[in-house]
Amino acid sequence: MPNELNTMDIKEIMNSLPHRYPFLLIDRVLDYTPGESLHAIKNVTINEPFFQGHFPVQPVMPGVLILEAMAQATGLLAYKSMEAAAEESLYYFAGIDKARFKRVVEPGDQLHFVVKLIKERRGIGVFTGEVRVDGELVCSAKIMCARREIKK
Repeated sequence: MPNELNTMDIKEIMNSLPHRYPFLLIDRVLDYTPGESLHAIKNVTINEPFFQGHFPVQPVMPGVLILEAMAQATGLLAYKSMEAAAEESLYYFAGIDKARFKRVVEPGDQLHFVVKLIKERRGIGVFTGEVRVDGELVCSAKIMCARREIKK
């Protein structure tokens, strides 16, 4: 009997994350295991607004946006793992360590994010993340996110 994957389409992603165009950087979640890991993708196209200035002659996705997308994937895993409803709280990007870039990302690439929960304590999660294109490592980092209640 095959294992069923836990997926998220763009509607469910938008129900979990507060980000919207042009800053929503996750297109789909291919699989996740609450409390363990999440695998998401981002399709990079020439239509991305940042390519107009970074760089017009040789378009390259900014590293900070690759890290932001990784943080968004981390936020999705946090929602699925730390038992807080999206309408009651937000997960904020709280820290990053050991970020390393190994290759550039260009239009036409499909980014694969794999994030793993290392530990969670009192609403603060520590995660590791890797980004790959065609199996080749693009970026890796250790990320922290913190849950905060939404003030109504």
